[in-house]
Amino acid sequence: MATFGAGGATTSYEELENTDLIICWGSNTQECHPIIYNHMRRGVKNGAKMVVIDPRKIDQVKKADKWLGLNVGTDICLANAMGHVIIEEDLHNKVFIEQATENFEEYREKVAGYTPEYAEQITGVSAEDIREVARMYATADKANINWTLGITEHHNGADGVFALISLGLLTGHVGKYGSGLNPLRGQNNVQGGGDMGALPDKMVGGWKWDDPEAHELFEEVWGAPLPAKVGKNQAEMMDAVERGEIRGMYVIGENPAQSNADEDHHDKLFGSLDLLVVQDILMTKTARMADVVLPAAASWAETEGTVINSERRVQRVHKVVDPPGEARPDEFIIQDIANRMGVNWGFETAEDVWNEGGAITTDVVEKPQVGTRFLHAELWADEVENRVPFTPVDHEGPVEMPDEEYPFQLTTGRRLAFHNTGTMTQDYKKVKDNEELLEICAEDAEELGIEDGDMVRVSSRRGTVEAVKARVTDRVRPGLLFMGYSFPDQVPTNVLTINAVDPKSGTAELKACAVKIEPVA
Repeated sequence: MATFGAGGATTSYEELENTDLIICWGSNTQECHPIIYNHMRRGVKNGAKMVVIDPRKIDQVKKADKWLGLNVGTDICLANAMGHVIIEEDLHNKVFIEQATENFEEYREKVAGYTPEYAEQITGVSAEDIREVARMYATADKANINWTLGITEHHNGADGVFALISLGLLTGHVGKYGSGLNPLRGQNNVQGGGDMGALPDKMVGGWKWDDPEAHELFEEVWGAPLPAKVGKNQAEMMDAVERGEIRGMYVIGENPAQSNADEDHHDKLFGSLDLLVVQDILMTKTARMADVVLPAAASWAETEGTVINSERRVQRVHKVVDPPGEARPDEFIIQDIANRMGVNWGFETAEDVWNEGGAITTDVVEKPQVGTRFLHAELWADEVENRVPFTPVDHEGPVEMPDEEYPFQLTTGRRLAFHNTGTMTQDYKKVKDNEELLEICAEDAEELGIEDGDMVRVSSRRGTVEAVKARVTDRVRPGLLFMGYSFPDQVPTNVLTINAVDPKSGTAELKACAVKIEPVA
């Protein structure tokens, strides 16, 4: 949004099948985004090369042409070093830079010090490999960079995204078919939630909250004045709870008591509220802490409406079964509460809500339509009205690094068969490894006297997981451990993580904290 004026992937899934180079950066796409990965696989079959940039040797590496196993939290350094190589070897797209961008000289000056040899010391990736991947990206006719939480769940995650965007601008790999910059969404309607105004600084359709024209438009549609101030993101809300400025909270379809970093600290914050209302389809930990629970019919099979996926595709959803018991669709629970607070909303169907959004009608959604497959084609026009800025950023490592007392670095993530805090998946038994595992390399396991399948205790400065099963594997290197958080009632991984929040995005550093481990008798 800050760079292009619109938040979302710039390409469509189809383009992943018709490109020359696919870079998955901080994204375990095969396990965490299997639908998108199927399109990438087709692209590889059609001749595309794939580069995986990830601290772990994930299964996707087996299909990749190149794996850069960088140290956790060194993505900016690596991206800047690639930019350094591309400029040094005169591989940057001068025509595109001249006609469509600004701040290039500031970017050139910033990356000048990030030589591949310097970056090798920081990232652990050889200078030779950095040069090779930089050349692959710069010389490809069509190339795309795809990233997820491995980039954004850091105390400087927004800067990580700026660094990747700068590589796209440097090479002209944006605004044309088969090339793009793609943040992959973690759930099927994350994009749609943002598009419909579920962001603290945006309105429906992406209008900025402080835009006077938007206020005039929405106040006319809604017949009421809007608050002048911009809202708070979740991290800012919890800070306000700690200061006593927020005393009540209404949580819909989210389990922040277990998904937030430093879980024990957030337990105290949620417990301090005067009123906690939770609206969800299952009894999450957050719901168990609530004063009021509103049973919602939010499952995919029980509601009508639309979702918008990572490629910005609007998809129609039809109800196929009735919700159980007193469960009801989210929008009508919200409407009833609003009406009891004195307004007079009269929505009868999901279509009524959609139509008020002022986008397109349900009739259009029912019939497949061709929308905008890729964004920002206007950057290739002879005269570009709104130039895109380079945003130079510097490397800054994780807030908490391993030391003598806590000698290991823990990184976290998702697994293929289970989802987030396990609300809808942790009770599914018919799958291998239906329990949480601590990934540890053979060298570290031998030194600690740990064998595959042993139970171990994991501790950080914030809390302790008393027992988790060790999985000895080559997916992680010495000094690095990995855990998921899909079984939080048995293995509350987020009692370990650090609540170091990126001030630009409000996202905590869930990808890096220091821990110690010991066998459990």
